[in-house]
Amino acid sequence: MSVLLYKRPDYVPKLPGPMSLTQIQIIDEKTHMSRTPFPPKLSFENIIQNKAPPPCSLQDFLEYLVYVSRDAETLQFWLWLQDYTQKFYADSPAEQALSPPWSAAETLQQTRDVPHQPPKSADKSRFGASGYNFEQGELLLAPSLDKPSFISGTTQTKRSSPYSTEDANEWAGLKRQSSSTQPHRYEVNRIISHYLAPDSPRELNLSPRTRAAVLDALQHTTHPSAFSPIRDIVESTLRARSHPNFIRWSIRNANEPRARFVLKVAATNIFMTVLMALFLTLSNASRWWRFACLPLLVLGIPVAIAAYKGICVFVHISQSRNLRPWEQFGDAAAFVKSVDNDDDDDDDAALSTGDAYSMSNRSSGRKSLFLDPFGPSNSYDHEPWVEAYRRKPWSQKVFTRNVRVRNETVRSLQKKIVVQSWLLGGVIGVSFTVLVLALPKAGVLGNRNPW
Repeated sequence: MSVLLYKRPDYVPKLPGPMSLTQIQIIDEKTHMSRTPFPPKLSFENIIQNKAPPPCSLQDFLEYLVYVSRDAETLQFWLWLQDYTQKFYADSPAEQALSPPWSAAETLQQTRDVPHQPPKSADKSRFGASGYNFEQGELLLAPSLDKPSFISGTTQTKRSSPYSTEDANEWAGLKRQSSSTQPHRYEVNRIISHYLAPDSPRELNLSPRTRAAVLDALQHTTHPSAFSPIRDIVESTLRARSHPNFIRWSIRNANEPRARFVLKVAATNIFMTVLMALFLTLSNASRWWRFACLPLLVLGIPVAIAAYKGICVFVHISQSRNLRPWEQFGDAAAFVKSVDNDDDDDDDAALSTGDAYSMSNRSSGRKSLFLDPFGPSNSYDHEPWVEAYRRKPWSQKVFTRNVRVRNETVRSLQKKIVVQSWLLGGVIGVSFTVLVLALPKAGVLGNRNPW
């Protein structure tokens, strides 16, 4: 791909309200025309299969969804569903026969008259506190429970007191008891209480109708087709929103404090250079003195453009990136340092899934739980590094330690952004200098020279 034609992925905003396949498809169509094709090594499939080295590995993707985007439950559920599907079809035909496939027609018939009100037998106060508006049939986040991320500025709802499978079925108005003889019934029940029940630890943001359709299907069978109402929604969300935003974020080599600092310094340089050019134009000084503006602008403008895109040109020279806030403390910092000092030069070597689990266990016991589909809530507000990072001096946040970017494809994209910034900055700097040189001496400042 040409340097001049490359465009980093656009940011895809989070959808309002519950996830809907129709809404996701509309946003995907709107952004498809302006979307730059991803390099094959950074494709969704490569990242999911853990074939991309850091900072685009599967563990990096999961950490981005936990710490920045705050919707990691979609990826955690989807990874479990892929594994579960393979495991189910590996069973004997006799076991599979106990859980027949579930068709879309049955789902439509069962959910045609799904009420928007909770069943009379349910305790309305229990489910009303979770933020569900049964009259309008949509999910409302309780403002008192919302907590903004100081890293990304996005919001995550704190959830505790997860409900059981029976609570979820009661919420959907389902009376039929599921069969315990079906294969993997215990595991499916855990998924219901972990991702589908209201206020579950990793609750998926589904509409009441979609949630009820899946719960009804899972009462009849444990066949993977029972998850079909949400399979496409979750996968489309990951492909159309999470993956492009992750690649856009991974290309950055500067943390937010560093990027803002460099941008402010560069902007100050540009402002002072413009003032100098104005002073020289209004003075009696020779117009050739205005040439001094050119190198200052050619230095300041590209640095500002790159910093606006999250690239620090000074960090880029060493082919490094700033450590993320959660990588700067404890066992994670020690592990990153050991990886950075590794003499292995095979930067594009693929990592197996086992390597990902090993990395997560060595870097942090908490992060290993992110790969566990039945781990705790994805909230990280009580992790030790959060308070430590808040107390960290501003100067140390700006000039934090760097780690080498081991992904050759990411380094190539960063280089394209830097080259584009220098080319654009050079054009603007030369154009401004030529314009200033063309202006006659005003002679307003200093002694007037009649000649």
